[in-house]
Amino acid sequence: QVQLVESGGGLVQAGGSLRLSCAASGRTFSNYRMTWFRQAPGKEREFVATISWSGGRTDYADSAKGRFTISRDNNKNTVYLQMNSLKPEDTAAYFCAVYTGLVVADARSYAYWGQGTQVTVSS
Repeated sequence: QVQLVESGGGLVQAGGSLRLSCAASGRTFSNYRMTWFRQAPGKEREFVATISWSGGRTDYADSAKGRFTISRDNNKNTVYLQMNSLKPEDTAAYFCAVYTGLVVADARSYAYWGQGTQVTVSS
């Protein structure tokens, strides 16, 4: 079992920044690729960014490229999502998840999820 706890969400004006954190406990955190997803009301959960177990490889959704940065600190069992130049369309609940196989950008490939942290961007 892996327990994930997200934090750092909040209300921010368009153009602002937030840094999300996801603290993990349970299984060896450093063994796993970690990914951020988000879900807006009435929409499906969508891929945002992913990072390899070592932190050496990252990938982003087109909507996040150039604005968001995913990183991790395996000593602290924590993955981060730095979000800059936020837009109203970034408003969503953000979730971190442990990749357990198949397609990285598909939420069905993840067995462990946090409870989410809400990000609201006002215009």
